[in-house]
Parts: sequence; structure tokens; C-alpha cells
Amino acid sequence: MEREEKGKLEVIASKKFATNDELVYVIDFLNKNLKIKNIMFGLTKDSENGEMTINIYEFN
Repeated sequence: MEREEKGKLEVIASKKFATNDELVYVIDFLNKNLKIKNIMFGLTKDSENGEMTINIYEFN
């Protein structure tokens, strides 16, 4: 019998952007509305080079 892992995140896409403080609200909106599709978004900020990275995750 195969065992299904729960809670595992897999990065399915990643994109860098110039720093924009409004992206936090976009990510929050997407997470609230796409959770039922097993999709989650993450946002990281790199202060050294002024970039933000959006990651899209799929979870099961």
C-alpha cells in the first residue's frame, strides 16, 4: 500500500520583480482565493539588489 505524503510543497514557478510594496496585497489575495485549488504563493524580498521573488507552490 502506497503512503500519500500530506503538506508537501512543490515549487512550480518563480519570477523576480523590482521591489514593490503592493505585491504583498496581491499575494495575500491570491492565497485566499486559490487555496481551494491547492496553489499557494510566496514572496521574498532581497534588500541588497532591490528585487522581490514570487514563488508559486502546489501542495497535496
